[in-house]
Amino acid sequence: MASTSALLAGLSGLTVNARRIEVIGNNIANVNVTAFKSSRLNLSNTFSRNFSLGSVPSANSGGTNPGQIGLGANVTVTQRNMNNAPVVPTGVPTDIGIEGAGFFIVSGSGDTTYTRAGNFQLNANNELVTTTGQRVQGYGVDENFNIVTGRLTNVEVPLGTKTIAEATKNVNLAGNLKADGVVATTGTVITFSTLQTGGAAATGATLLTALDPAASFAVNDTVTLTGATRGGKTAPDATFTVTATSTVDDYMNFLMGALGVVTDGGYDSATDPAAEPGGYAISGTGVVTLTGNFGTANDIAIKDSNMVLKDATGATKTNPFIVAGSTAANGESVRTGFVVYDSLGSALNVDLTMVLARTDSTGTYWRAFMHSADDTDSALHLEAGDRSAPGFTTAVSLMKFDNFGKLVSSPKVTVELDRLNTGAADPLKFDVSFDSGADRVTAFANTGGTSQIAAKFQDGSPIGTLTTFSVGDDGTLTGGFSNGLVRTIGQLALANFNNPEGLVDVGNNQFRAGPNSGNPVVTTATQFGTGRTIGGALEQSNVDLSQQFIEMIQSSTGYSAASRVISTSDQLLQQLLAVVR
Repeated sequence: MASTSALLAGLSGLTVNARRIEVIGNNIANVNVTAFKSSRLNLSNTFSRNFSLGSVPSANSGGTNPGQIGLGANVTVTQRNMNNAPVVPTGVPTDIGIEGAGFFIVSGSGDTTYTRAGNFQLNANNELVTTTGQRVQGYGVDENFNIVTGRLTNVEVPLGTKTIAEATKNVNLAGNLKADGVVATTGTVITFSTLQTGGAAATGATLLTALDPAASFAVNDTVTLTGATRGGKTAPDATFTVTATSTVDDYMNFLMGALGVVTDGGYDSATDPAAEPGGYAISGTGVVTLTGNFGTANDIAIKDSNMVLKDATGATKTNPFIVAGSTAANGESVRTGFVVYDSLGSALNVDLTMVLARTDSTGTYWRAFMHSADDTDSALHLEAGDRSAPGFTTAVSLMKFDNFGKLVSSPKVTVELDRLNTGAADPLKFDVSFDSGADRVTAFANTGGTSQIAAKFQDGSPIGTLTTFSVGDDGTLTGGFSNGLVRTIGQLALANFNNPEGLVDVGNNQFRAGPNSGNPVVTTATQFGTGRTIGGALEQSNVDLSQQFIEMIQSSTGYSAASRVISTSDQLLQQLLAVVR
C-alpha cells in the first residue's frame, strides 16, 4: 500500500543522509591531518515502481509519459578528492611535500604502501621513516656519490656519522709578475769548511772516512737541519741519518732537498738556453760550496747552529761542516704557498716561487719552483719529469709571457706529490693552472710595485662530517659536510597511479593499490606526472570547511524531512486502523 512504500522511502532517506553526515564528520575530523584527502558520498535513487511505461503518439493521442513512483535513495560510492592541497613551509628538514600526483613509497612488516604525508623523521639507524615506523624508499649512491637506480632501498640520511675527504685535483693561480723587474743571475752561495786535517772530502767519499777522525760522523749519527730559511721563511725541519755507506754527496743532496735547491735551476737542455744556478761542489781541500737557485725569494740563510749533530744516544756532537761564508741571491721573484689534500684528507703544504729568468724582444721568461716538505720520497715530480737532485723541490720549464703580458706557454703543470706508506693514494696528482678562466697569471710592468701571485682556487678538502641535508625538486637528497663539500646522498622514489581514487585507504595516511587503481608506476619526482618535491614543507588537508558545513546542513535537513515522511505515513496508517474499529 502507498503508506508502506512511503515508510520505506523515508527510511532510505534517513539511511543515506546519516551516511552522508558520517562522511562529513570524518572530513571535518581530519581537517588538520597532513595531506588528508577529503571524500564525498555519491547518492542515487533506487528502482521505481512502474504503473505505465507510456505510449507513443498516434492519430488519436499525443502519447503519454511513463508512470513511475520512486522507492527511495541509496549510496552508490564514496568518492575521494585527490586534488592537491596547499604545501606550506615548516622549516623541518625531514618534512617533504609533494606538489603533483605522486605518492611516497614506504615499507614495513613486508608490506609496501603509499602515502602523501611527508612528515617523516629519522630513526636510530639514520633512516627516513614515517611517524608509524615504515621506512621511506628511494635510491642510494655509490662510492662516488652517483645515484644507483633500478633497486629500491631504505633512504638513509647519516647525519653526524658519514665522513668524507677529497683529494686535490686542481689549483688555479692568479696575479701579476713584475715584468720590469731585475733579471735574476745569481743564487745564494754558501761555503762550508769541513775541519779536515787529512784526506779529501771528495765526491763519493764516505762521511766516515772523508773528515777529520776527531770530529767525523759515526754510524747512526743524525743531523737535523732546523731554523734555516729560504726566501725569509723558515724551512721545515729535516733529519739525515748517517749509515756506513753515507757519502758527502748524500749529505749535500740532503741539504739541497731540505733547503729547496734544484740542480741547475731545473735546466732542460731541450727547451732552456742555459743552465741556471743550483748545486754543490766539493774541493780537494775539504771545502764544500752549495749554490742555491736564483731569485731573492730563493735566498738561503743558514748558520752553524742550524745543523745539529747528535750521536745514537742523543748527545750533541760538533758538526764537521761549518758555514764559512755566503753571498745572497738576486733577481725579481715572488713566493706563495697553498694547501692541497691527499685522498685521506691530510693537508699538505706546497710552496711556489716564480723567478724572472730572462727577457728578450718577444717577452719575459719565468721559472717556477715548487717545494713541498710533505713529499714522502723527498722529490716533487712534474709532468715534464723530475730534473732536480733528490730533494723536496723541482722546477718548471721556462714559462713565457708575450709582449702583452699574456702567458703563451703551457698554462697547466701536472704535479705528483708522493704519499708512499701514508695510507693515502700514492701519488697525489693535481694540476696547477696559471691561466684558467678568470684566474690567470699575467706579466706586466709594475714600476715601484712588486710581483704578486696567490692560489685563487683549489679543490680537495680535509675530513668532514655530514651536518645538513636538503631535498631538491626531483627528490634528490643533497648533503652538506662540515668541510664545505656538498654531495648527493640519495634520491626519493615516487609512485603514480592511473586512477589514484581507486586506492584503498589502510589508515595512518597510507594507501594500498586497489583493483581499480592500476599498478604503481615507480619513478622519481618530476617524472611521469608525479610532480615535484619540496623540502622543509608539508601538504595540508584538502578539506574545505565551508563546503562541509553547507553539506552538513543539507544532510541534516534531508534527515529531518525523511523522518517527517515516516511520521506522516504513520499517521495515515493510524487513520486506516481507526476505520475498521
